[in-house]
Amino acid sequence: VQLQASGGGLVQAGGSLRLSCAASGSIFSINVMGWYRQAPGSQRELVASITSGGSTNYADSVKGRFTISRENAKNTVLLQMSSLNPEDTAAYYCNALVVKRLRGTEYNYWGQGTQVTVSS
Repeated sequence: VQLQASGGGLVQAGGSLRLSCAASGSIFSINVMGWYRQAPGSQRELVASITSGGSTNYADSVKGRFTISRENAKNTVLLQMSSLNPEDTAAYYCNALVVKRLRGTEYNYWGQGTQVTVSS
């Protein structure tokens, strides 16, 4: 299973970016898809996640500014980021909890990371 993330870049404070991540490979279902971020010198932290049923979870720091969504048929998760500020600068990693067969084990996969830089 591979996760391919895209959409990072450089944006001014107050701007918007959209991240996309597509999962491919041996996939029966994906229970949870999400985005984490890691700034230099900091631990990786959850930004947002979404279940296959559409339930979402957000870090307090991004509530009201970021929106996570997914397209189950395409095994894709999107993160729409608005009102960005310099504290959002980090490498953003896509994550997926994948089941490869009916009643199979859940596996945890990570994408390669995409850099988001917000200038003040």
